[in-house]
Amino acid sequence: MLLNSPSPDFLNGLKELLGPQGWRAPEDTPEKFEEPRGKWQGHAALIVRPSSVAEVADVIGCAAAARVGVIPHSGGTGLVGGQVMQAGGPRPIVLSMERMNRIRDISPDDGVLVAEAGVILADIQNAAADVGRLFPLSLASEGSCRIGGNLSTNAGGVQVLRYGNARDLCLGIEAVLPDGSIMHGLKRLRKDNTGYDLRHLLIGAEGTLGVITAAALKLFPRPQEIATAFLAVPDPASAVQLLNRLRDALGDVVTAFELIDGVGLGFLEEANMAQPLPFAAAPKWSVLVEAGGRAGVTEALEAALADAFELGLATDGAIAQTEAQRHTFWTIRETIPLANKAVGAIASHDISVPVGDIPRFVETAHAAFARHDPTLRINCFGHVGDGNLHYNIYPPKGRSKAEFANQAASVSRIVHDLTAEAGGSFSAEHGVGRLKVDDLERYGDPGKLAAMRAIKAALDPAGIMNPGAVLRQN
Repeated sequence: MLLNSPSPDFLNGLKELLGPQGWRAPEDTPEKFEEPRGKWQGHAALIVRPSSVAEVADVIGCAAAARVGVIPHSGGTGLVGGQVMQAGGPRPIVLSMERMNRIRDISPDDGVLVAEAGVILADIQNAAADVGRLFPLSLASEGSCRIGGNLSTNAGGVQVLRYGNARDLCLGIEAVLPDGSIMHGLKRLRKDNTGYDLRHLLIGAEGTLGVITAAALKLFPRPQEIATAFLAVPDPASAVQLLNRLRDALGDVVTAFELIDGVGLGFLEEANMAQPLPFAAAPKWSVLVEAGGRAGVTEALEAALADAFELGLATDGAIAQTEAQRHTFWTIRETIPLANKAVGAIASHDISVPVGDIPRFVETAHAAFARHDPTLRINCFGHVGDGNLHYNIYPPKGRSKAEFANQAASVSRIVHDLTAEAGGSFSAEHGVGRLKVDDLERYGDPGKLAAMRAIKAALDPAGIMNPGAVLRQN
């Protein structure tokens, strides 16, 4: 479906509709066109900044009538280009949610917080904490990402093991559909069995089926005690065994279980971002474990780890004795992606495989790259508790990723083919965006793809919503 570039009359109409605070010229907001990994430069005719769901509905209604593309923009932290439409073709408008940044309601009794799409994730966490509750979605970008984008991409993070992805933390949404109509779905109900659950259709759709404008979010009791351990393990197989033993011993209080590659720890040194480690020397493999619950969690974790050390599943490490030490442990984990960026990956991958198959996948993939080019460096890390690995490939030390740019496609093909053979996914938590449209066509189930295209055609027949993201624009 062909879209139009917006006419001067169309743009002037939006400016008049939204007022002087409701729009920005593209040249005044370059951050809206920056793809975080620098893969391409975006473009648009206008940045619109509505402050209410009614204004969002008016904007979308005007765009539908004029057949102008709309790119929803939340915090801009997405890593697959869903928020940036590269230059070329008709110019869209960018719909920024930054002014829709109010927490509308919070009810500790119901365990619900209602937030507009532009609220920063950390602000939601803090608002929940202020009333003695926990909103558990936790990401490295939580200081700048916004909840609308988190839901639109079904964000994951470090606590999926216990609490689930973003969609599992949402009871209801308010959204504007591609014809400009408003879906009023901000219910606080845990049970509402009244037909199609359109909430889950829009969550994870990356703005291609409408714009989430607000959400009713689940809150949880805050843990009375948190125990955090940083442990050296012999290999990924030992890590998986350790995870299962800890869950058997502690139950569902294990909230995070992060696998860390020694290569990643070396990158911290290489990028001058090193933090103190609880080891005499950086191990080849380590895990960061956290458990939270009633008083006594630390004692229970200590007992379970004593057994793990006797079995050889862990060989060194420590349990954080202070909140400062716990913060240092997590800073190590959360700084690894920054060090990765500084080193420069030939190709990065956000994959998932069944947890029990992680050791075999890592062994098979490492062997494949030893055959492909043994000089390449691999940093394999991630949320092993839910099967999500970031399997990233880097040039030899002292050489740049630009020298290996011609290998990027073949490197990703190796990783994604092995992931598919393991029954996994080429996109575990970042989504499809524009970066992975080809991968979805290659690895996606044909029946699912046909259904997705039919849904897109039914809800967005003009193809105005985030054109080119998730599904190829015809």
